Amino acid sequence: MGNTFKHTMKFEIIDLPKIKDPRGNLSVIEKDIIPFAIERVYFLYDVPSGAERGGHAHKEQKELLVALSGSFTVLLDDGTYREEVCLNAPDKGLLIPSGYWRELKKFSSGSVCLVVSSGVFDEEDYIREYDKFKLFVNRFS
Repeated sequence: MGNTFKHTMKFEIIDLPKIKDPRGNLSVIEKDIIPFAIERVYFLYDVPSGAERGGHAHKEQKELLVALSGSFTVLLDDGTYREEVCLNAPDKGLLIPSGYWRELKKFSSGSVCLVVSSGVFDEEDYIREYDKFKLFVNRFS
């Protein structure tokens, strides 16, 4: 279930369809599974021990994060509340609406993070400084 923050944005863990087969399982992400049109897909891998990724927010872009292999932790911050979510199953996805600060850390060896995004890369959509992020979210107050 989603978590409500002060400006009514929600993140949530969703179950991705899992088709079980003795030859190996299959999960799928398609347009009816996530609440946005897919514009970009990328993945993080070979993240060195102790390294962190993310450290930004998006003004408009929404994302789905999936641990295809291994595990990692996502710190989500709405400017007031912070929560950590561990992703460690390829049939679970973390839906992140726009307006959340996110940091990815604690990558296990061999982990792969899939990111499905509602937008193509646009530097103008990124907020890369936490103080500017706080100003951005406080405009809702």
